[in-house]
Amino acid sequence: MKTKLGLLYGGKSAEHQVSLQTAMAVIKALDVNKFDIYPIYITVEGQWLKGPQLQGPVNSVKELAFSSDQEEGALAPAIFSGKTGNGGMDVIFPLLHGPNGEDGTVQGLLELLNLPYVGNGVLASSAGMDKVIMKNIFAEAGLAQVDYTSFIRSEWEADKEGAYEKVEKQLGYPCFVKPANLGSSVGISKCRNREELEQAFKEAFLFDRKVIIEVGVKAREIEVGVLGNDAPEVSVAGEIVPKKDFYDYKAKYEDGNTALIIPADIDKETYTRIHDMAIKAFKALDCAGLVRADFFLTENGTVLINEINTMPGFTPFSMFPLLWKHTGVEYPELIEKLVNLALERHTEKQSIKHTF
Repeated sequence: MKTKLGLLYGGKSAEHQVSLQTAMAVIKALDVNKFDIYPIYITVEGQWLKGPQLQGPVNSVKELAFSSDQEEGALAPAIFSGKTGNGGMDVIFPLLHGPNGEDGTVQGLLELLNLPYVGNGVLASSAGMDKVIMKNIFAEAGLAQVDYTSFIRSEWEADKEGAYEKVEKQLGYPCFVKPANLGSSVGISKCRNREELEQAFKEAFLFDRKVIIEVGVKAREIEVGVLGNDAPEVSVAGEIVPKKDFYDYKAKYEDGNTALIIPADIDKETYTRIHDMAIKAFKALDCAGLVRADFFLTENGTVLINEINTMPGFTPFSMFPLLWKHTGVEYPELIEKLVNLALERHTEKQSIKHTF
């Protein structure tokens, strides 16, 4: 019997278009002999729409961003009933990046509906989305990382000069200013002086009410993929070599102005440290399914964890799938593994007793 798979994509997020690219790639890779595929589109306004069952790949993003006058119309409650004979899904694959999708909100809904879903749960998703909370947990777990500080918008507005002085005193230049709750390098700025710092704060606060500022380090950017539930496995390591000053949104998704080197040219001892730290970070946040773990490797050989991404870029040309391809897991197999991990974790949760 085929698995009824609901693909959840789009979303009320600045990363809406990235999600559509991901959905197109997954649909193309899915084996229609194994899966009945149902698109579930969330518009940029937050409206949920269900399209008809897909019979094969779509040709454009426009086909994925269907409107409410589709034959199926607005999302019916039966899609989330969990009863496959009543139009429900066997498992949901959230292909959502950023807030309102990767941050635990959708995962919480799926938990309440008792539906299996691919990827990380509520805690890991929300903590992994908020870079400040994530780094606080990493610090508690004893993971080495760069120095950082953070501000919420009201603190900054109340004393902008004090905020800038704190950054200069604690971190100095260069430093990076980032929205705390956004991925795909959106809203990130590198600052070399006060003028750039002031502009970076303004830019980052356009995308979030909280910002994080990190000390700039001269280091190589090394990434690994983590796959699994309670016994996660780690891929080979890859290296990002931006041709620009740093790996921003445009370099990731638009101009391809970045070299991805897989496997990374690192020695066995360094890989072992990265491997162990990736698993430690995965377990510290109680992750499940998939994570991309990003590290800095400094000139003196120090390994620092930068962040984890609980729903990394997932086209065949994104780092996470490429890492697993070089480890021996092709893209279609990777998708099937994630679906199986989702079902495995859901089955384990059903053993939890809810009465006494």
